[in-house]
Amino acid sequence: MPPTLSAAEREPLILEYERGASLLRAAWQGVPEPARQWPPAPGKWSAHEVVVHCADSETYAATRIRLVVAEADPLIVGYQQDAWARVFEYHSRSADLALEAVDAVRANTVPILRILADANWSKTGRHTETGAYTACDWLSVYAPHLTSHARQIERNVAAWRSAAR
Repeated sequence: MPPTLSAAEREPLILEYERGASLLRAAWQGVPEPARQWPPAPGKWSAHEVVVHCADSETYAATRIRLVVAEADPLIVGYQQDAWARVFEYHSRSADLALEAVDAVRANTVPILRILADANWSKTGRHTETGAYTACDWLSVYAPHLTSHARQIERNVAAWRSAAR
């Protein structure tokens, strides 16, 4: 990816970022109660785990963009999402609270994305897993993040329906 996306290239990504929480919520609402904690395969996340993961990931993502833009040479630390799901017992956490967290994080981050000057989009931090990490890299990862997980939830429901036959 180029180090900086133009305003025209960023706009559809910002719009996708803005819509992501609604897509995730709609996908979750389409999950029948018996399917919510059903994993589609060993080692795969249930719809419930996906939603709680999104809350953790989005909360951390909101910190990442702020660090990259406002701090000098920030270190962006990667994390082991499967370990988080296990250690933080995602099935015991509230999906409703997770969705509220996602809503709040996105609602508070969109205005920041809208006011960033062009120069801010090329600011760089260091990611422990991928190296140089710009605000544009962040946007390219997190704009589709919830869209992707909403689709994952929909695939889980389809797999659950097939398995129930």
